[in-house]
Amino acid sequence: MATFKKTAKKATKKSAPRSRPAKGDAAGGEALSKSISESAQQIWLAGVGAFGRAQAEGTRLFDGLMKEGASLEKTARAYANTRADTVRTAVETGIGQTRDRATDTWDRLEKVFEDRVQRALVKLGVPGRDDVRSLSKRVDALTEALQTKKSAPARKAVKAPAKKTAAKKAASRKAAAKTAKAPAKRATKKAASAG
Repeated sequence: MATFKKTAKKATKKSAPRSRPAKGDAAGGEALSKSISESAQQIWLAGVGAFGRAQAEGTRLFDGLMKEGASLEKTARAYANTRADTVRTAVETGIGQTRDRATDTWDRLEKVFEDRVQRALVKLGVPGRDDVRSLSKRVDALTEALQTKKSAPARKAVKAPAKKTAAKKAASRKAAAKTAKAPAKRATKKAASAG
């Protein structure tokens, strides 16, 4: 860069005096042209040198950046895993609390619904759970009482056969008397009709 500035200053000094004859102008123009082409050549070479250096150092720089990136990624993953465990624990705790609240709320809602349905059924005259239990107890008591009464006549039935046999005997005597009377009546009717 320093070379370019010096060359540019020399070229401007040479071209500055315009009072020279035309020959000098041509020589000054050639010198200026030569100076500009030398400067352009130097700029070109500096660019190629910078490119070469960037290419050589770029590989080392790229490798260094890769190592730093790998190190940062490892650190970031470790941090993320730690944070993920913390967040996971917090979320699971929150879900558990929410589930408990929802269950509690659902139980309360269910109780309110059952109470309202029960009140509506009572207003309509439909027997409730307590009424059905009471009736069930009464039916059980009546069933027990009936079974007790049925077992009591069975004891009397043992005494009844003696009475029944006596009744049967009396009935058979009546039947025998009727059968004996019936032929006598027939005979009386026949005799009356014959005579």
